[in-house]
Amino acid sequence: SAVPGPRSFGAPGAVAPEVEDEEVWAFWRTAVNSFVMIIVTELGDKTFFISCILAMRNGRMLVFIGSMGALAVMHVLSSVMGIALPMLLPKEYTHYASALLFVYFGVKMLIEARDAETGPSEELQEVEEELIGKKQGRRQAGEGDEEDGAASLGAGDEGVDDGAVVVTGDANGGSVGDHAPPDTPRSAKTQSMKVLMQALTLTFLAEWGDRSQIATIAMAAAHDPWGVIVGGVLGHAICTGIAVIGGRMLAARISERTVLLSGGILFLAFAVHAFVEGP
Repeated sequence: SAVPGPRSFGAPGAVAPEVEDEEVWAFWRTAVNSFVMIIVTELGDKTFFISCILAMRNGRMLVFIGSMGALAVMHVLSSVMGIALPMLLPKEYTHYASALLFVYFGVKMLIEARDAETGPSEELQEVEEELIGKKQGRRQAGEGDEEDGAASLGAGDEGVDDGAVVVTGDANGGSVGDHAPPDTPRSAKTQSMKVLMQALTLTFLAEWGDRSQIATIAMAAAHDPWGVIVGGVLGHAICTGIAVIGGRMLAARISERTVLLSGGILFLAFAVHAFVEGP
């Protein structure tokens, strides 16, 4: 009788090639879907115009780092929330809940597209008004401090005779009123940190509760979370880069209706795919 050949045993915990290929395909498919979702939801969104306007007044690289840092942190947090959902609820519930969320946002964006004007987005005007209002508030506060200082100096000069010599120089022979901060590396670093923190905080607060955050949670709950993170972070980087380089020109040429219509169709396509594929 024939002697059986040696039997090969796989390594403990080894993954079959078919399973591994399926996991790789699921990762890249989710990454592409996440990338496209972020592009259509963030292009022309409030965070997009925040980066756009700040980059017109400050250094583009600083604004990009601040805005991108906030978006990356928010996207990872949203993906972690999506990972935690299947641990609390059965996967079937989270899968169909995410599909219903895509239906809701898709229909909502299509309704907004129907009511939107064909001109540039109103988000740009809204963000400009908010930033201008904050700048004017700081300017008025500074003018109030200057007026208080001038009043106190005037009150102190009342007891000085006309013939008296008023010393207005400091110990180094400079003028007391000459207090303009020198353009030193320290002051430049302080200004850079202010711009960086402004871009980071404004973007983070504007992104919290946004439809892209909720859509990210739903997608991470139903698909490969690593694909959601990789594709989403790349999409945020592309959108933020477009915003700081030429967002104002792009916003003037692409209507809000076009962006909303594209996003609504994409979200409905995600919903149909989720219902057809199943959990």
